[in-house]
Amino acid sequence: MKPIIAVPATALLVYRAYSKKSLTPGGIIAATATAAAHAVHPWNLPFALLVVFFLAGTRATHVKENVKATLTLKATGSSPQGGGEGPRTHVQVFANSLMASILTLLHAYQLHVRKTELLHNPNTAGSLCFSKGGDLLVIGIIANYAAVAADTFSSELGILSKGQPRLITSWNLKKVPRGTNGGVTVTGLLAGLLGSMIVVTAAMLFLPLCDERSVGRLGGGTPWSVNERRVLILGLTVWGLLGSVLDSVLGGLLQRSVRDVRTGKIVEGEGGERVLVSGSTVKGGHAAEVKASLLSGEGKDAVEQMDSAVVEGDDDQGAAKSRYDSRNKNRKSSFGDEKPSREVVTGWDLLDNNDVNFLMAFTMSVGAMAVAGWYWDVTLWTIFPPNWTSS
Repeated sequence: MKPIIAVPATALLVYRAYSKKSLTPGGIIAATATAAAHAVHPWNLPFALLVVFFLAGTRATHVKENVKATLTLKATGSSPQGGGEGPRTHVQVFANSLMASILTLLHAYQLHVRKTELLHNPNTAGSLCFSKGGDLLVIGIIANYAAVAADTFSSELGILSKGQPRLITSWNLKKVPRGTNGGVTVTGLLAGLLGSMIVVTAAMLFLPLCDERSVGRLGGGTPWSVNERRVLILGLTVWGLLGSVLDSVLGGLLQRSVRDVRTGKIVEGEGGERVLVSGSTVKGGHAAEVKASLLSGEGKDAVEQMDSAVVEGDDDQGAAKSRYDSRNKNRKSSFGDEKPSREVVTGWDLLDNNDVNFLMAFTMSVGAMAVAGWYWDVTLWTIFPPNWTSS
């Protein structure tokens, strides 16, 4: 991509992220590095997909954000008004775009190798446009953004569904609270399809497809027919939606969902990180965080009991510390009603949300390249350097 376009475009994205507070300072640095990795590609496609995903995803995040904030709780308890993920961190940025960045850099170098070979040997077989049955790396890039866009739209808009989510990993699709990992709704699936369609449509607008005019030209390739383009569009769109479904399956199985037992709401980790359950949360400095979250719900009376117990413990210098006193290391992980403040609803505590997102993006990118290679009868090994001049 030409620097005269990439530099001001990146600056505008950074300014927008800063002004809208959609990214943390670390997230802005990560986004800038990601934009640079996409901008070095000679095609406009990778950078355009990054911009479309960022703008569309940010827009979906801000849809009825005040309403969404009341549907879940923050793990830190710092916001009595509700939950929501807040600004994206650098980890979240890389979880969605790292795989695409790697594939973009690989394909940029692949095109550089081909161009160099063609200049030295015009008879070398190598296409500089997107040839039919050609570069699998391009399929991987588009598939990455189609999948993460579908997942973002599904998560941000699906939670607003009038119907209660159902757990995709349960045999009877049982109903679960909003925000539960693995919970899906028809609205969420349709939103995911919309997100995938937006990315694939942008890809078709910026993808330099080989056509009849490129046949016989230096760096030309096999042209695409109208039907083949339709198959490509449909396949990538459906694949993006499947990425959203895969994310739900992975989240429902490998990511723990924690519910606040007094409000019945799902607790969301800051920056997509793990949520601590009551046994870990009320120890040490985290007790204040749990207390803050309880003040917004039915746990207010329990907190007052806890405070009273602490005061009584302080007045009685010779007695043992209150069982609710933060200085008492042997206190129980409960409050006045002696019930845990949080409980695990679904999932194993193996991955956090960022791990799930990256695993999904990686799987869908590699899977798309494998399926395209099978359909076109092109070996997956063409994505590696020894085969870069043969596509």
